Amino acid sequence: MEPDRWLGVELRHFAALEALATEGSFGRAAQRLGYTQSAVSQQIATLERIVGERLVERPGGPRPVSLTEAGRLLLRHAESIVARLQAAQADLEALRSGEAGTLRVGTFQSVGARVLPEIMARYAAQWPQIDVMLSELEDDEIAGAVERGDVDVGFVMLPVGDAPLDTVELIRDPYVLVTQARSPIADGRPDLHEIAAQPLVGFRACPSVAHLEGALRVQGIEPRWAFRSNDNPTVQALVAAGMGNAIVPLLTVDTADPRVTVTNLPELPPRVIAIAQHRDRYAPPAVRAFVETAIACCGAGDAVAA
Repeated sequence: MEPDRWLGVELRHFAALEALATEGSFGRAAQRLGYTQSAVSQQIATLERIVGERLVERPGGPRPVSLTEAGRLLLRHAESIVARLQAAQADLEALRSGEAGTLRVGTFQSVGARVLPEIMARYAAQWPQIDVMLSELEDDEIAGAVERGDVDVGFVMLPVGDAPLDTVELIRDPYVLVTQARSPIADGRPDLHEIAAQPLVGFRACPSVAHLEGALRVQGIEPRWAFRSNDNPTVQALVAAGMGNAIVPLLTVDTADPRVTVTNLPELPPRVIAIAQHRDRYAPPAVRAFVETAIACCGAGDAVAA
């Protein structure tokens, strides 16, 4: 394949490929992009000619179109290229704003409630001219938001995979057992097999749950979920009502709640919370100062009970 042929690839070709993969038809892809159906078809045909591969299965009739293996492979690269373009746009906006303007911070529930307030108080005192905009996301969405340039900096859980991020560890958040107050299972040092033999209340699919389930399976334990919610107070209230026990990170727990008992589980590895920014983006002084403030507040320590 001649490398210079690829110089003919344009972003609109990738946009057409992405729209077609999402919508499943040339007509709906055209509506999404504001093009005619023939224009989308021509862009896909041009892209196939440039790369020398058939990218789209065209079954005809009412059946939806789909990407070939080559099309799916190219789509992954296309999405990454579009994300880098969005990050470049965000870079220029940050450069224009200088040290004043808006700082966009991605955070998730437990960090927003337990870690962020002190960071915000210190940062606002030092940088009063910066308007901090918080984006409250699911914990597995923040790395992608930083990569795309949707936020300037974000709190993430390590590891972040192959995302082009620079991260600094802030806190090691240990897993704890949360039971109804005075539950006999919390007496002494409970055994993980004994805990997992009873119904568990926990979060829906997220990095914390994947981390926990992996750690339990290493010890031969398959968790049995009775109820799941991504709202921390809801999980704790279900435990208090006797709907099951919970194995959750300490930062998600209100340890002052008299309805529950909280017990350490040192045999489980903690989740590691870090602050992240894009590795290749320009970081203005306001962003660097926020990262430094977060490090100073957390000191790469362990989460502690409130």
